[in-house]
Amino acid sequence: MARRRDDIPDRPASRDLRMLARIGGFLRPHRGRIAVAAVALIVAAGCVLVLGQGLRLVIDAGFASGDPALLDRALAGLLAVVAVLSVATFVRFYSVSWLGERVTADLRRAVFSRVLDLPPGYFETARTGEVISRLTNDTALLEVVIGSSASFAVRNLLITAGSLAMLVVTSPKLTALVVLGVPLVVVPILLFGRRVRRLSRATQDRVADVSAYVDEALHEIRTVQAYGHEPHDRRLFAQRVETTFDTALARIRQRAALVAMVILLSFGAVGAILWVGGHDVLAGRLSAGQLSAFVFYAVLVAGGAAAISEVVGDLQRAAGATERLMELLATEPAIRAPAAPAELPEPPRGEVRLAHVTFCYPSRPGESALADFTLAVRPGERVALVGPSGAGKTTVFQLLLRYYEPGAGEILVDGVEVRRADPRAVRSRFALVPQDPVIFAASVRENVRYARPDASDAEVLAACRAAYAMEFVERLPDGLDTFLGERGVRLSGGQRQRLSIARALLADRAVLLLDEATSSLDAESEHFVQLAAARLMEGRTTLIIAHRLATVQGADRIVVMERGRIVAEGSHPELLRAGGLYARLAALQFMAEAA
Repeated sequence: MARRRDDIPDRPASRDLRMLARIGGFLRPHRGRIAVAAVALIVAAGCVLVLGQGLRLVIDAGFASGDPALLDRALAGLLAVVAVLSVATFVRFYSVSWLGERVTADLRRAVFSRVLDLPPGYFETARTGEVISRLTNDTALLEVVIGSSASFAVRNLLITAGSLAMLVVTSPKLTALVVLGVPLVVVPILLFGRRVRRLSRATQDRVADVSAYVDEALHEIRTVQAYGHEPHDRRLFAQRVETTFDTALARIRQRAALVAMVILLSFGAVGAILWVGGHDVLAGRLSAGQLSAFVFYAVLVAGGAAAISEVVGDLQRAAGATERLMELLATEPAIRAPAAPAELPEPPRGEVRLAHVTFCYPSRPGESALADFTLAVRPGERVALVGPSGAGKTTVFQLLLRYYEPGAGEILVDGVEVRRADPRAVRSRFALVPQDPVIFAASVRENVRYARPDASDAEVLAACRAAYAMEFVERLPDGLDTFLGERGVRLSGGQRQRLSIARALLADRAVLLLDEATSSLDAESEHFVQLAAARLMEGRTTLIIAHRLATVQGADRIVVMERGRIVAEGSHPELLRAGGLYARLAALQFMAEAA
């Protein structure tokens, strides 16, 4: 299967972690929870720092004094601090985990809502799997950072800062040694951090490639198996997985080297401190308790620095994920409602007009799908659009539904220019029955009710009866509640089409857009679909894309299209007498059917 590069820019990774600040809008509504987590975090960090002083008291006032009562009191105080530390840790962990889950859920909802507003033109060049990857994998990364890594980093920063302060109080001389060792820890973080950040972004992009490939292969599994393409797909998928693995391995190698180097340098510094401090204790310049407390704080500084260096990788990956998500959120739909949208008249009349419309698809900017196209459809009129493939018939439907904006000309629905109206209001005037019916992985009832979620069961049943769908629905295992599988795999083509017509009947829109749905059906299915379609067209303005000319002879008007222009129009007999494109198409089609 051929693959296209998506048009979502592969931007370089963030230069710093300030990208994470862009999710502040999602954190702001939960300020109370953030305050609780912050207080608990500060208390927990303070308790850890107090433990060093407790250790000093146990050694100097307990062991050194030889007084059991002093030792008992020191140990009791130490246990009290540990109890407070455990409670504060519970509150911190629960609060930040709640924040991670809540913000991730809110972010996913916001991104999905924005994606739903993007017009089909966006997905001409952007891969669906890439968007899904951003919605799932990237938000999962943020969940880890908000719900764990961020608070872990802040906690270690506080402990490291507090420990440095306690080191100064305990022994300025030894603290100088610690301060001299700080650049040895910071420099590797700066050097390796940029590489980790770049590889993190590359890993996310490779994961998106894998997701996109799986999405396409599974959606088209019948075609894959029909052509025996499984070995080829396995090989291509394995290549993508191995590429992802190699990229991730390079990132892991850099992170592992970073953490190992920081640990080696940090604890090497602790060894040097023990050597110098031990000589000070022997010389009487420092008590054993003070040295123990100093080593305790030095270990906290080293451990905090090592932990921060490890978390930086997660933060950098999250910064890249945030950038990708914010790109989606910042993508403005090409078609939006104006600030003061014009109201469409009520009740709907079903009048449609395209005047001098010219349009090119975004993926083919140099090729006109419609050129100076003008068509007026009166209320209640049935108009058939015929012509060879690529004539622009489907483009007319897509422009009426406001999937795209015409480059020139205007489109009017019930006398209102569609640019001045809310796109949702315009679309509410149309019911679409596509040639390839869309069936969702849900029950019959839910599929029909998709057109009007508030419809009653009685209305759903009436729509199914009117579409001649009950003929097969009653034979399904659970009737209207039967699960139809992904894309309606449990139904035949004719059955899916009748459910699509039932959905349009339930929608009860003024204008029907009917992409002829009988061209690939057997005789019995075609008969039922034609009956259902005839009932659907009653009392409605109807535009029919006709692939089989025998089905449009009853239309009020036939519009013949070629290369985005109208080349002829009239009734079936008139067009046959006039000769030209329609007569040639009719002769070829009827000759083929006769053969």
